[in-house]
Amino acid sequence: MAPIRLGMVGGGNDAFIGGVHRIASRIDDRFDLVAGALSSTPEKSAASAEALGIPRSYGSFAEMAEAEAAREDGIEAVAIVTPNHVHAAAAKAFLAKGIHVICDKPLTATMEEAADLEAAVAQAQSLFVLTHNYTGYPMIRQARAMVAAGDLGDIRIVQAEYPQDWLTSAVENEGLKQAEWRTDPARSGAGGSVGDIGTHAHNLACFVSGLKVESLAADLQCWGAGRALDDNAHMMLRFQGGARGMLWSSQVAPGNENALKLRIYGDKGGLEWAQEDPNYLWYTRHGGAKQLLTRNGAGANAAAQAVSRIPGGHPEGYLEGFATIYSEAADAIRAYQGGAARADAMGQLPGMADGMAGMKFIQACVTSSARDAAWVTL
Repeated sequence: MAPIRLGMVGGGNDAFIGGVHRIASRIDDRFDLVAGALSSTPEKSAASAEALGIPRSYGSFAEMAEAEAAREDGIEAVAIVTPNHVHAAAAKAFLAKGIHVICDKPLTATMEEAADLEAAVAQAQSLFVLTHNYTGYPMIRQARAMVAAGDLGDIRIVQAEYPQDWLTSAVENEGLKQAEWRTDPARSGAGGSVGDIGTHAHNLACFVSGLKVESLAADLQCWGAGRALDDNAHMMLRFQGGARGMLWSSQVAPGNENALKLRIYGDKGGLEWAQEDPNYLWYTRHGGAKQLLTRNGAGANAAAQAVSRIPGGHPEGYLEGFATIYSEAADAIRAYQGGAARADAMGQLPGMADGMAGMKFIQACVTSSARDAAWVTL
């Protein structure tokens, strides 16, 4: 199929996540980036577009949505890679023009924005994809399929953790842009670590287990002096069906770079996976020996193999996981353009429902902590 014409909002030449999205969109040759409103000023946007070889530059996302919708060769989809407070307005502008949206997580900065965006997506004639990239890892797909097949039996325990250390010191006061907006409630929203990385852990736990969190009790801390948002959080979780769990998110844990981990245990067996060693999945049948399953090894199932690109023994991880989301988004867009129903086209892609679940998770964490870790229903 011809590559999908893609635009980008945010993600200028000096933005980390913009580069990640651009690489991911190109890995499987499914997108062609042709337009962008890449920065907060027309001058910076134009400079980034020139440096990146993007043909058309715009001074704002509103200008881009209007102009691209009027072109015969205008963009078919847009990637929104801005701070959280811009997500809703930008997404709504493109959805209103029938342009598909691929948006970074979390969904928005506030629940009010999230509700407005949810209504816009429901009315739109286009798709909305949320880039929960860790769901694209081969061994995560393997784990999800194993749980669904009953290999673990009835799920009892779901443990997720996502510690980092990059906010241990107050780098937001040292000119680091990524830290500045993530620690600012006006741009990030009500959640700090719970919004930035806790939502990833929550989403992954639900994606693999097939369960939803019904209620939680959260204890949030701000260890950084003068910091307005949490940088460490501990949560107890109650899942539908009676399963229990815990979730820890932290950005002040020295020695942890990006240590996302997931453990799931049922009455027949257990699974363990670590993002920093993503090509391996540990599986234990109750009463049996612990087994190491590899991405392309004898134990790999069809779900893992379907999103593996390179031979076994070669690392495949963060960028490829992002690329899986982009490639499946391309499949969904083409299917939708061909007449498929929205739900059928989206398949297991993360979308609006996942985004709203993440927003409710953040809100529940903040509410619970303010009530001295009282249990809060999502």
